[in-house]
Amino acid sequence: MASVADRITNTMAARGPGAWVCTPRDFLDIGSRDAVDQALSRLVKAGTLRRIGCGIYDMPRFSGVLGRPAPADIDAAVSALARRDGARIMPDGMAAANQLGLTNAVPAKSSYVTDGRSRSLQIDGRTVWFRHGRPQIMQWAGRPAAPVVQALEWLGPAAAGAQIVAKLRRRLPDEVKDDLRQKIDDVPGWAVPLARDIVSDQASVA
Repeated sequence: MASVADRITNTMAARGPGAWVCTPRDFLDIGSRDAVDQALSRLVKAGTLRRIGCGIYDMPRFSGVLGRPAPADIDAAVSALARRDGARIMPDGMAAANQLGLTNAVPAKSSYVTDGRSRSLQIDGRTVWFRHGRPQIMQWAGRPAAPVVQALEWLGPAAAGAQIVAKLRRRLPDEVKDDLRQKIDDVPGWAVPLARDIVSDQASVA
């Protein structure tokens, strides 16, 4: 029978180096917490895994360009934290707007909103910020239209106008539009008319 360390290694390798971040909680189905902790410690010492933060690990991918292990995937690390803590976490509004092509602004720091407490964490030598988000926004976590709502919230009434609506109507896939349509009453009040135009056949925003 394979050891706990072997089973952890096989699971991480199957996901692909650099592609997935784990916590001890992810392996409690294959051993006790003490056994999992000891196995992870041995794998880090052996160089098979890398500890990138408090209780979070990855299997590093070697970068030929950098000539060393590539930086950890911060989004994958945040997903691991969400699984471990039972929290909902989403990228902040600027990141969502950038992802949707609504702004060229790039966040100067890794920032997320969460239904957990506000805090900052060190992940692979980088500071990652978590800000407690309003329930009205956090209820969208995990839904296809979450980035749209996040982006509109970040842009605000002054910037989210006809051009933004036109871009989103052209670019959003039907799955996202359908999700937005189904929960349109949960969009921040000022953005409801914009959301209706985004999912309609013809925009009416002046």
